Amino acid sequence: MMYDTIFAKSFSRYEQKRLGYGAFVGFLLILLSLCTVFKPYLGPIHDLNLKLSLSVDTKMLMVNDTSSSPQIPQVKDIVAEILVEDTSRSPPKAQAEIVVPKSPVNDTDSSPQIAKVKDNVIKTLINDTSSSPPKAEAESIVPKILVNDTKSSPKKAEAEGTERKRVEQLCISEERTEYCQPQGDVRVHGKSSSVYSVSPETNMLAENMTWSIRPYARKGDTHAMKSVREWSVKPVKESQQVPQCTQNHSIPAVLFSTAGYTGNHFHEFTDIVIPLFLTSKQFNGEVQFIITDKRPWWILKHQPFLKKLSNYEIMDIDRDDEVHCFPSVIVGLKRYHKELSIDPQKYSYSMKDFRDFLRSSYSLKRVKAIKIREGQRKKPRLLILSRKRSRSFTNTAQIAKMAKGLGFNVIVIEAGGSMSKFADVVNSCDVLLGVHGAGLTNILFLPENAVLIQVVPYGGVEWLATNDFAKPSEDMNIKYLEYKIRLEESTLIQQYPLDHMVLKDPLSIGKLGWEAFRSVYLDKQNVKLDVNRFRPTLQKALELLHQ
Repeated sequence: MMYDTIFAKSFSRYEQKRLGYGAFVGFLLILLSLCTVFKPYLGPIHDLNLKLSLSVDTKMLMVNDTSSSPQIPQVKDIVAEILVEDTSRSPPKAQAEIVVPKSPVNDTDSSPQIAKVKDNVIKTLINDTSSSPPKAEAESIVPKILVNDTKSSPKKAEAEGTERKRVEQLCISEERTEYCQPQGDVRVHGKSSSVYSVSPETNMLAENMTWSIRPYARKGDTHAMKSVREWSVKPVKESQQVPQCTQNHSIPAVLFSTAGYTGNHFHEFTDIVIPLFLTSKQFNGEVQFIITDKRPWWILKHQPFLKKLSNYEIMDIDRDDEVHCFPSVIVGLKRYHKELSIDPQKYSYSMKDFRDFLRSSYSLKRVKAIKIREGQRKKPRLLILSRKRSRSFTNTAQIAKMAKGLGFNVIVIEAGGSMSKFADVVNSCDVLLGVHGAGLTNILFLPENAVLIQVVPYGGVEWLATNDFAKPSEDMNIKYLEYKIRLEESTLIQQYPLDHMVLKDPLSIGKLGWEAFRSVYLDKQNVKLDVNRFRPTLQKALELLHQ
């Protein structure tokens, strides 16, 4: 209060007002001077922080810009390697953004350019690391890159590609058969039923693969296949423990089974003999047959054919503890899915080729059946197949008498005994007559243009007759006739009352399954031909022999 009183006495009211304005202006001038003096010390702090942030973001962007410098891919590889190896600390996608280094000043909102650069860097990092996969996933990527990186080692890539293709083509599965065909260093050990395909280039995928195969060409038929020994085919590397060769062979081999339906003449040909021809004819005799489930009588039965197809003694492998080494082995047999048939478009051979080979194996003389001409005295020969068990003719003598009256030279014979002798008899005939059954398989020995007459039993057996012999005869250049018997010609009429389902509705019996169907219509039925009704069929056969 004292200073205010003195101040008031020294100056008038007007002078006091002017002095106040002057003091305020002076204060503003002093403040402006202070700002000017301290400005150099304030400005660089913000500029330094801003430049550091921009510099860091730019460096991160350069790491991903592989087009600007040849050294940059090396940097990227190092970064990628660190990211893959250090997966224990690898953040998930939500945390991946914090991989970008932070600047001392975190307020990037004030600089949209820096924020844009940072976003690009983050997106690039996230895309390059596949959203930071966990360890297991990251490890699975590395081998994939190594395998696909063919630019660095074209020879290695070519070798791997060849090996992959070799493994994929090692075993083939078709509609009615499966077979494997390893090549190179192939080792067969009978006691363990094992085939090893040894290669220095076998990859990890192949080493973990093993094929199990039953070498009998009737895939899908569980009843037949259950008696066939199972073999394993395995690709292995030379460095692995693998049985060493104790016997070396310079020729390829074919390994097959004589189990299944062996003993049935039809199945012996459609499941083994024809498939064996398809599989091994290419070797022109220079092939070793290896038999599993060996049936000595089967080998004896088909000996002429087997000796014609292979120049070497058959090897019985099942109890053999030796390790046999071959340049190649076919395990299993190739076959066409239709019975007694070969598809010439798929294979290099036809049924004509097979029949020519069969004729040569058994030294059969006739290639063509007789061609009847007017005034010709030589009679065509009719072979009537006799059967002792089911599906036999009960009036064979009556049929033979009627056929002789039409001009045939008749032979009645039952299949069996020596295959060579029986084949020669069949080949000497021009017409073969028989009830549906395995015996009709002998049409394979007939000369070309001969005639097959198949008598179809009662009970819906038509589908079997068609697939087993009617269709195959076309490919054999054999003319086909069919005679379907009536109920009155079947001996079933003597075993069942007329109102029984076996006679009234064969289809219902078929629905019970194959065994029920076979036991009635194939195993219990014989045939008494109505010779008057059958006569036109034989007359038609004569007409065909005139053509």
